Amino acid sequence: MHLLFTINENYVSVLETCIRSILRFPCEEGYDLYILHDQLSEAVQQKLTQHADQNARFHFISVPDTAFSDFPQNTRYPKTMYYRLLAAEFLPETLDRVLYLDPDIIVIRPLEELYHMSFDGNLFCGATHVRKFLTRLNGARLQMPEDAPYLNSGVLLINLEELRKRPCRQDILAYIEKRQAYFTLPDQDILSALYGNETKLIDHLRYNLSDRMYFLHNANLQNEKIDLDWVRQNTSIIHYCGKNKPWKENYRGVLDCFYHEVLSSQK
Repeated sequence: MHLLFTINENYVSVLETCIRSILRFPCEEGYDLYILHDQLSEAVQQKLTQHADQNARFHFISVPDTAFSDFPQNTRYPKTMYYRLLAAEFLPETLDRVLYLDPDIIVIRPLEELYHMSFDGNLFCGATHVRKFLTRLNGARLQMPEDAPYLNSGVLLINLEELRKRPCRQDILAYIEKRQAYFTLPDQDILSALYGNETKLIDHLRYNLSDRMYFLHNANLQNEKIDLDWVRQNTSIIHYCGKNKPWKENYRGVLDCFYHEVLSSQK
């Protein structure tokens, strides 16, 4: 199973916990973990590879500084967030697909079902965390194709084989030049505007569950309520997206129990 992570040194400890959560569920073919990075030190790479064994192989790929010099970035949104959009440029050509995961993720069930999902002719498989009203607002802001979803970029199954056939870098840079002034979350804005209508939607309750989406689901009287037992039996990926992180003192939510379970297993 090919997994992709993109980080700088600020998120190493978080990624280490994410990887630990994944390796709790050995898969038959093993894991190849590709880490696209911005100059990770040898010491940091050794820290991450302490988890390597016959079930986990690490591949560190340094991305040149110049590769994203034309992309908008700041302290909150560094250039590493764009690496997933152009992963096909940096990953081995032998890979036909890869599952990208944000480091602020905890895996609580095996990933095989998601990883082997059919693309059905699409470039990505991903989830949306946005309801219809905000989808329309984002569509107007970004000039997105009609009915294209606004995507959460934290969990993406990427069709590398098909993306290599596209002039993705040129398309992305052209779109940045046109709509940069309207960006709020640059990577998600670009992904949704250019590829939203070529993304197969996956169930966010199973593959990209955040505290916010947990509470919104249960607040809708039309939905059958879920609880932590349901999550434990049905969800594969917990995503602590946004500013609400379980390792921060101001965390508000209920899904932190899964994060702390992984931490406890590390001791």
